[in-house]
Amino acid sequence: MNLKEIEQREVFPGIKGKFVHGEQISWVFWEVEKGSLVNEHQHINEQIMHVVKGNFEFVLNGKPNIYSDGDVVVIPSNVRHSGKALTNCKLMDVFSPVREEYK
Repeated sequence: MNLKEIEQREVFPGIKGKFVHGEQISWVFWEVEKGSLVNEHQHINEQIMHVVKGNFEFVLNGKPNIYSDGDVVVIPSNVRHSGKALTNCKLMDVFSPVREEYK
């Protein structure tokens, strides 16, 4: 499999992803347009977010922070979080267990 061959899907307005699923994890490669929002939510999946490129405002458990190139954020299971792209961004997320709704 090559990332270039995976079809990109728009999951939220301005947020497009390419999805790779294993038995226990999902790996997502996001392209996020400036100003796009991820509304506050929580899920059972543990998540690790990596900002590949750009500036992304991320609120974890009510605490806002701005993350940029190279930053990594660990999001525990069932913790509320949200985000906003301050610039065009490239992000990667890993989820465990698999994010079934992204299949």
